[in-house]
This record gives sequence, C-alpha cells and structure tokens, in this order.
Amino acid sequence: MKPIEMPTDETTLEELLSRPGDGVGEALAALGGDIVLLGAGGKIGPSMATMARRALDSVGSAARVIAVSRFSDPAGAQRLEEAGVHVHRADLAISESYPDLPDAAAVFYLAAMKFGTSAAEHQTWWSNAAIPVLVADRYRGVPTMVYSTGNVYPLTPVVGGGSVETDTPAPVGEYAQSALARERLFTNAAHRWDTPTTIYRLNYACELRYGVIADIAATMAAGDAVDVTMPAVNVAWQGDINSWALRSIGTAGVPPTVLNATGPETVSVRRIATLLGEEMGVEPTFTGAEAPDALLSDAGACHELFGYPTVQLRSLVRWVGRWVADGGRQLGKATKFQQREGKF
Repeated sequence: MKPIEMPTDETTLEELLSRPGDGVGEALAALGGDIVLLGAGGKIGPSMATMARRALDSVGSAARVIAVSRFSDPAGAQRLEEAGVHVHRADLAISESYPDLPDAAAVFYLAAMKFGTSAAEHQTWWSNAAIPVLVADRYRGVPTMVYSTGNVYPLTPVVGGGSVETDTPAPVGEYAQSALARERLFTNAAHRWDTPTTIYRLNYACELRYGVIADIAATMAAGDAVDVTMPAVNVAWQGDINSWALRSIGTAGVPPTVLNATGPETVSVRRIATLLGEEMGVEPTFTGAEAPDALLSDAGACHELFGYPTVQLRSLVRWVGRWVADGGRQLGKATKFQQREGKF
C-alpha cells in the first residue's frame, strides 16, 4: 500500500480527514435514505459529514447528508454546504427544536460536552444526559450511532491491554458519569422503541491540530516539561475514526452494540515525546512519575470489523511533530488526557 503523504496545509488536511475509507459508501447507501448528523458543528462533525457526502457520491447515492447544529460559526456551515452537505440550524438543548428536525434513515449522534465540565456541571449533565432523551424520542426506531468515550472505563494496568466492551464501566468524575448516563438512556430507548443502536466509545482521536499527540508537541514547543503521570495512551488518526464511525451504523442492534474505537498500540507518553523530539529537534523534558495504570481501551473488535488504521502511529507522530515545528495552527482545545481524577 502506498504511504499516505502528510498534509502540508489546512486544505489538504481537511481533504484527508474527510476522505472515505473502504466500505463507507456501501454501508451508508445500504441504509436506503437520508442520514442526519446531530451536533455536527464541533471538532468531529464537519469532517465526518463531508466524508459521508463523499462516500455516498462515490457509490452513486443521492441520499442527503444533513448536518444539524447551532452553527455559531457561519463559515463552517458554508464550507459544509459547498461540500454538498445540507445544513439544518437547531439548538438541540431546547425541546422546541425537535418537531422541525429532518426525518432520517439513520442518525449519528455527536453532541456532547466535555471541556469546562468542572466549572459547569449542570450544563454537562443537560448536554450529556437530557438531550439524549429528546433525541431518542424524536428518532424512535431509527438506526442510531451514539458517540461515547472510553472515559466510562476505569483506569487499568498498563500491562493488561486495556478495557474491552464487556468490562463493567466505572466512570471517574462527572463528565464520565454523564457520558455513561447518555449510554444508558440510549440503551433504554433501544429496548423501549426497538431502536437499533451502536455505542461508539472513543479515546483518543488525533489530527495535526488537535489530540493527545498535538498536546504533547505543543507542550514541548513551549519549552515545558511533559507530564508522564498518565503513562500511556491509545490514539488513532481522526480520518480512520470517522470511517469506522460511519461504518459502525451497520452493527446497530437491540440491545446496542458497543464498540471501542482507537488505535491498536498501547504507547507510552514518554515514547511519543521522544519521537516528537526527533522530528522537532527538541529534547523533551519530563515531570511526574509513571503510574502503573492508565485509561486504555482494546479496540480489537473494531479492527476485526473495519481493519487497522490507514495512518500508522509513527507516521501520525511524525506529521504532528512537523506541523507544530512549522507553526501550524492548533484548535486550542487540550484533551487533558493527563487527568486521572476525571476533572475536565
């Protein structure tokens, strides 16, 4: 397989993030109608919606891709429309929005709140636990993919390979607790209204402007020490995460199918920093002592279904290092992957 070339600007980066992987078009076309992405104005939604449109075009499907969000950034909505995505402006936090939401053959639920949780717990619970009730009621019986998080799992020993989908959740902190509440509410809706559902537990998606690797690179570029208290992570290229998420609608069932989504490696934070340093020409410094456990997930079931990442870990680290060294723009939202007490 020919290696994928590193994006050198934001235009080529966005193209690569929205490039459909194998099987995405077929999976979406099999739904037989329009697809709706709820909460599509955040970090993930625009590239995922654009990928869905490109994937359907590639198999000759005229089904619509409809992105739903408040779209506080008009330029973001315009870019989606230019890509052929239909834009529907709505505030999912208010019940009055729901009668006007478009019908769909499938729903991808992306809305969530993580950042600022510690300062606004009431908003976090409304976003992560109240909105799902409104969504599930509006789309009774419609196949639904629900974005969730690996934070619903406890920390596990670094040598253990990470949590699997059948492990008992043990969320730490209010963000993780509210994320588990979101899962439980969609699960109840699946049973109550026979709604085929996939719960997609992610940690962590990375691109050049955002993610664990970018966080570490930015820390090093600022001349600060890298915290290794959280000793290891799982990461994967955001484009692969998008492809797997779209294809995962084909696994939706009652009870819901749960899928972990991340890369296959358990990689040490110290190792990521060392590899970044080689690319950036920076000698990393470290703070803290590695704990024996970390937030880790085993995504073997996802890889068995959809294949391994198309952008390998070494390539991704090299790309991020070069991007940051060259002064590439960052999204400015730290993952706070170092957090061991669930305070985001």
